Amino acid sequence: MRYRLFGRTGLRVSELVLGTMAISDVDEYRRILNVFSDAGGNFVDTASAYGASEEMLGTVLDRRDRFVIGTKYTLTRDASDPNASGNHRKNLIRSLEQSLRRLRTDYIDVYWVHVWDRHTPIEETVRALDEVVRAGKVLYIGISDAPAWVVAQANTLAHCRNQTPFAGLQVPYNLLQRDVERELLPMAEAFGMSVTTWAPLARGILAGATGRRADPAEYTDRERAAATAVDTVAAELGVPPAHVAIAWARRRSPTVLPLVGVSTADQLTQNLRAVDLALPDEAADALERAVPFELGFPGDFITECDRSPHVYGDTVRRVDTHHRPSGILG
Repeated sequence: MRYRLFGRTGLRVSELVLGTMAISDVDEYRRILNVFSDAGGNFVDTASAYGASEEMLGTVLDRRDRFVIGTKYTLTRDASDPNASGNHRKNLIRSLEQSLRRLRTDYIDVYWVHVWDRHTPIEETVRALDEVVRAGKVLYIGISDAPAWVVAQANTLAHCRNQTPFAGLQVPYNLLQRDVERELLPMAEAFGMSVTTWAPLARGILAGATGRRADPAEYTDRERAAATAVDTVAAELGVPPAHVAIAWARRRSPTVLPLVGVSTADQLTQNLRAVDLALPDEAADALERAVPFELGFPGDFITECDRSPHVYGDTVRRVDTHHRPSGILG
């Protein structure tokens, strides 16, 4: 496995991220972690709300400093306590202390905001996260499931105030769910953020017959079209469908780090081989034709303007640019 820099930092993280939410057995957890480590993987994703995931990881993690551990806070620790959830300072501190105990460590490599809390000012969240970074309890920070404008505001505030910016963004992303291409992925690229993407197999729909968790008879027409297209490309390339789905997500941008969630070591062993697949352009085109996606306004409109003599004059097509004007979507 190769490594990428995490956001605009020097932290080296593996090109696939291990998702641990579905692991329920501590012995299998140990086997999964060994398979991941043997393949060169070092970036592990968990959360305070993933059941016993943090405790199990703390139990099986023998070489702590060899791994980049990411965990999340926001979701409630006590449903009867109004301050046991959210992104305010009190819940951040209590959640962090809980995660440190569970993980049996004195620091978190990447601490993620699990979901945007519209009731807490983003200034408070950014300041509180910066404080735990300065205290050495957290090394880097990221944010999951938040609007692009919120993340942009947070990072702009952090840069202006000499505070720690978000280096990572976590979002769902797959052939069937491309909404993040409208604002979130271009925003992340503009800020130099890494993007860990969950559900690359779309709940198993894109994983082929052996990996599907739902009855294909219950698929929508769009889901059926995507599954068929992935199966067809996989057969042509001689690889499992899951490899095609993961490779499609990886090719969209160098900022994307697919998060591969597994429950067994055998699943992980198979999915790790996806890093060897470079999806041909014609294969990617075939997949995207099967399930069309419209960027919508303003993305499509601005792309038209980029090529318009009415906007930029008669020489518009003779101007060499050193960047793609539509971000990752140009």
